[in-house]
Amino acid sequence: MSDLTNSSSPQPEDPRTHIRRSDRAITNDARISEILRVAQVGFIATSLGDQPYLHSNLFWFDEAEKRIYFHTAHTGRTRTNIEGNPKVCFGIAEMGDLIPADIALEFSTEYTGVIAFGCARVIDDVVEAEHGLYGLLKKYFPDLRPGEDYHAITADELARTSVFAIDVETWSGKQKKKSA
Repeated sequence: MSDLTNSSSPQPEDPRTHIRRSDRAITNDARISEILRVAQVGFIATSLGDQPYLHSNLFWFDEAEKRIYFHTAHTGRTRTNIEGNPKVCFGIAEMGDLIPADIALEFSTEYTGVIAFGCARVIDDVVEAEHGLYGLLKKYFPDLRPGEDYHAITADELARTSVFAIDVETWSGKQKKKSA
């Protein structure tokens, strides 16, 4: 985990992103973007009716658009839930060192996490779907190039997958580091 520099950027209070322990809040939007840019696995929480569903997935954060891209099978629970209720919660977490203590209830761990709220949608536009998929490929395979190291995405391949975008409405970050 890298060091954290908080800059107090005033943000309207949103109960979805309220952090009780303000001493652990990451208030710097650039730092939250950085965390999302490098995190390896994200968790997408959807719901349909009264049944919540949590799905782990690889993802790509498009900083310019403040948008999270991921893909799943063409049919399945994630797509069904998002089509029925586009409101989602997305999160990542990184664990640092374990922190022992003299008292059992004071054992702890270092951590960094981000939670984002927004609306997800299935991308029907071919250009945006390719943008999302190529963003994923560039994130996880930065040294490989389409047309050189692998063939470019085809229309048949796009027809076999669902590409999603989460338009981030609000987010929060939280971090705990060992006391000096």
